[in-house]
Amino acid sequence: MQYVPVVERHLVTVATTTFSPPGNSVDMSRSTEEDSLVDGPLISADALHSAIRREFQTIPTPCHAVLLSLLHVVYVVLSMCVAVLCVLEFGQPEVCLSILGNVRGDSVIVFGKVCLWVLVLLFTGCVQHHHSQARSRGYLRFYRQTQGLKHLPLTVHSAGNVMLLVVLAVRLSPNVQTYMLLSVLGLELLVAMPCLVYYTVQVMRFNRERAAPDVSQEEHSLTYSVTGLPRETGFREGSSLQDVVEKQADLIEYLKQHNTLLSKRLLNLTAQH
Repeated sequence: MQYVPVVERHLVTVATTTFSPPGNSVDMSRSTEEDSLVDGPLISADALHSAIRREFQTIPTPCHAVLLSLLHVVYVVLSMCVAVLCVLEFGQPEVCLSILGNVRGDSVIVFGKVCLWVLVLLFTGCVQHHHSQARSRGYLRFYRQTQGLKHLPLTVHSAGNVMLLVVLAVRLSPNVQTYMLLSVLGLELLVAMPCLVYYTVQVMRFNRERAAPDVSQEEHSLTYSVTGLPRETGFREGSSLQDVVEKQADLIEYLKQHNTLLSKRLLNLTAQH
């Protein structure tokens, strides 16, 4: 007797499918479990898409890079003036005494170099923060492309500090030591400036393109591909396994955050309807 309800329900479903009009055959043949899934309010795809779509957020670090470049140029120019007027004493020594007091000129140059290195360190931390936010918004390719570039200024200035320590530790004659200090500062400026300029160009291009996240770009390219053939994904010969694993980890992290946001939006829209 316990199988009768199941048989009766199956017969009712078959009868409904047989005698129902062709246009409504799919709707009338749905099971009770499927009907329970659509009892709630329906949400349009346009409303959901507009709810989860985020406005593009630019990265403000080009302004910081330009300001840091100007400060670097000003520091090198002032260091040359201090070295020529106060250390090499090609000018009036009393002017240096009135400005610097009892502090030596080469000490002022070293103190200024330390302050500049601290500014570069703060700039690197700011860049890392904004790039991590861009990574969390789904711009994984841009994050990986600028991963080594954003640390180059700090690396160059740290190498310059090491060279300055070597010059000071050798204990050359005052004039030779001053020329060596100026040479290190000039070389550091010639190397650090192109790095900051190239970084600024890359970030400004990213801000100007205002592209969608990488996942959306891949879906769009697959949808509107010319050949209509699926793309090859995963590990391929000639590619680095470590890069593939890192890309997949970044993508999984972004998709988890995106699914969390999508779930919250779905609950809010369901409550509104």
